[in-house]
Amino acid sequence: MNFSRRETLALGLGAAAMGFMPFRVNAAAEDAIAAFTGGAEVGSGGLTLTAPEIAENGNTVPIAVDAPGAAAILLLATGNPTPGVAEFKFGELAGSQAASTRIRLAGTQDVVAVAKMADGSFVQASSTVKVTIGGCGG
Repeated sequence: MNFSRRETLALGLGAAAMGFMPFRVNAAAEDAIAAFTGGAEVGSGGLTLTAPEIAENGNTVPIAVDAPGAAAILLLATGNPTPGVAEFKFGELAGSQAASTRIRLAGTQDVVAVAKMADGSFVQASSTVKVTIGGCGG
């Protein structure tokens, strides 16, 4: 098989672009966190993220978050084409600041939850979910 100079250059540029894709996906998640927090420092503790260690099917992965005293919780899947999964907002009359849902994961990746607490501080929790069959066209 003979490649022309143009084809070789195109293949090389395509491979280089694919090498940078995971960095851009993580950058999109970091941008979403920065937008949610307004650039404030994010701590840890006070937020519980429950996710399976291994998901047989990425189409339906159960996730639960619990953050007593939270005003809002942002849920992200860092490896998905669009990392934003959900944002839960809790009012003063909320019985508990907890939520659960099923999400779609493209493949093995980190699921991140960021909570805005009632005092204006932010906390974060993450969990790695290994997906055997991707749910976003994978």
